[in-house]
Amino acid sequence: MPSDKLLTLKQVEEFKISKDRVLFSANHDEIINGSTTDVYFVKTHEILKELNKEKVQVVAEIFARRPGVFCGLPEVLNLLKDTDVEVWSLPEGVEFESKEVLMRIKGSYGEFGIYETAILGILASSCGWATAAREVKKVAGDSQVLVFGARHVHPSVAPVMERSALVGGVDGASCILGAKLGGREPKGTVPHAIFLIVGDSVEVAKAYDRVMPPNEIRLVLVDTFKDEAEENLRVAEALGDKLRGIRLDTPSERGGVTPDLVKEIRARLDLAGYQHVQIFVSGGLDPEKIKILKEAGADSFGVGSYISGARAIDMTMDLKEVDGKPVAIRGRIPGITPNERLVKVK
Repeated sequence: MPSDKLLTLKQVEEFKISKDRVLFSANHDEIINGSTTDVYFVKTHEILKELNKEKVQVVAEIFARRPGVFCGLPEVLNLLKDTDVEVWSLPEGVEFESKEVLMRIKGSYGEFGIYETAILGILASSCGWATAAREVKKVAGDSQVLVFGARHVHPSVAPVMERSALVGGVDGASCILGAKLGGREPKGTVPHAIFLIVGDSVEVAKAYDRVMPPNEIRLVLVDTFKDEAEENLRVAEALGDKLRGIRLDTPSERGGVTPDLVKEIRARLDLAGYQHVQIFVSGGLDPEKIKILKEAGADSFGVGSYISGARAIDMTMDLKEVDGKPVAIRGRIPGITPNERLVKVK
């Protein structure tokens, strides 16, 4: 292993934080060198080295405490890229059961033990976000779902969260880096701020149409100033056939977006000849609200905190073989746990 990794308590003590550090989040080098690991793995490595056992071959298995959608594999493989270990894993995007083995790592403990904290953290968070996204998409069905959750988490993990949501099944992401990591282009229109600055929704809609390239859909917020049912018709009249949809993001202080509001707007658009205009809803959505609003006539949804705030799925790494012999802590079965769904990935 490279000498810059934190493998002794002395190295941990000598590890200094720059006084002019801008952000508190770990950078890539700090994660790779073990700065984010639990210190007891450093102590373990140091003791094993003293006993000349850091190269003992082991098999470790990772399982989850509850069902979910598997996500985070590329980051784990990147973390283990320069180690001499073998890895078997579930494919990204598949659903798993509670206690199912998601990943198996074979090699000397000294090669990967220092990364247990990071590996479990990557999988716990990524699987949690992907699982929430899958729950949303299952309810939305063929309706488009975009993830708008970057503002609810630390910027260092926002791209990971939105990429995980894409793995979970949503159709697009607003975070630029998150979308790019998922192989997509970011999606989104403009916030309430521009309407407040300009002072009129129709003026903003017309400027958006003039400035944005043809491939950007014309979808306009209609809840900033006037009654949504009135404002959406003003915008529709201004853009005509160019208008793809209107967005409802009514704040909770005014009751949020309700099924009756969606029904009224759909009816008024249809009566005015704007059947092509879709209704996009955002703001505090969860699967239950999406189900109700879709039944009322909403066509697509922007989901933020339900995905970004999803509870991580607790992960556990157990050693199941040491030097070719089956082992396990008390209460668990010694030896490798069969799972035909695992595929060798390294």
